[in-house]
Amino acid sequence: MSQLSNRLRSTLVQALTVVAVASGGLGQAMAETRTVESAYGPVQINGQPGRVVTLYEGALDAALAVDANAVGAVITRGGSDVAEYIKSEAGDIAIVGAPAETNIEAVIAAQPDLILAPPRINQQQVALLSRIAPVVASNVPMFQTDSWERETRLFAKAMGREAEAEKVIGQVKERITEVAQVVSAKIPAGQRDAALVRWMPQGPLVMAEGLFSASLLQAVGFELTDKDLVKEGRPHSEPLSLENLSSMDQSWVFLATLNEDGDKALDAARKSPAFARLNSVQNDRVIGVSGQLWTSATGPLAALAILDDIEAAVNAIQP
Repeated sequence: MSQLSNRLRSTLVQALTVVAVASGGLGQAMAETRTVESAYGPVQINGQPGRVVTLYEGALDAALAVDANAVGAVITRGGSDVAEYIKSEAGDIAIVGAPAETNIEAVIAAQPDLILAPPRINQQQVALLSRIAPVVASNVPMFQTDSWERETRLFAKAMGREAEAEKVIGQVKERITEVAQVVSAKIPAGQRDAALVRWMPQGPLVMAEGLFSASLLQAVGFELTDKDLVKEGRPHSEPLSLENLSSMDQSWVFLATLNEDGDKALDAARKSPAFARLNSVQNDRVIGVSGQLWTSATGPLAALAILDDIEAAVNAIQP
């Protein structure tokens, strides 16, 4: 037997031991068993889980938005902890991996009653994690305008908190209406074209029109375009060269960076003539935003934070 197989067997033994202990000491709020449709078929869940591990930023957002007890999370893309916008809500949460790499031992240590997973998680990993606790992996199609709502409802059903989900989704929709009124009042209809761009060390990436934050920009009245630079099903374009920066230019450019490396690359690009020639630069309509929030996060709390950013940017317009 391979060393990896031995390690997995050892991990499973530990997991089952922890689950046995946890089932006797922690307990779940008793309720009828319910079935939740997951990416790899239906999952049976008993009661309201008391301890939830999230392996996906959208799952953490949804869990905290409905006041579930999230005890484990993965780091945000390009970071070393959960995203800044959600740190205060997450508190001293255990880190159980990265977006593409789960630390099974850390998941076991968190003693979850439920594990919420991303849509593209490996089926073999789901089978392993299911020996620890029920696993609900998102089955919601990505890059749709309502993906975040459907995913929030899916995870909330798994957590037995559907009423709480409807309440927070309603709050987001009310906020969209408020910000849309600000956009309508302050920006003429012909000046609302916009692009969402993430600046990386390799160059700028034009983000897809169906991305979560892009859909919010559209919901409040901006006319977002990726200018067909993004292939179907992809979150962003290939990196653009400085010579091709004009292809991302719009009246408004919401410009995100993920970390210090991206910040340095953007600072260098700002000194180039190609950057200075952009209409959005000349009209002071380049809006710096957090890449962790705008291009990695999803969920109700992220939506509220992004809407706050949009409102602040629009209100800062000088007559």
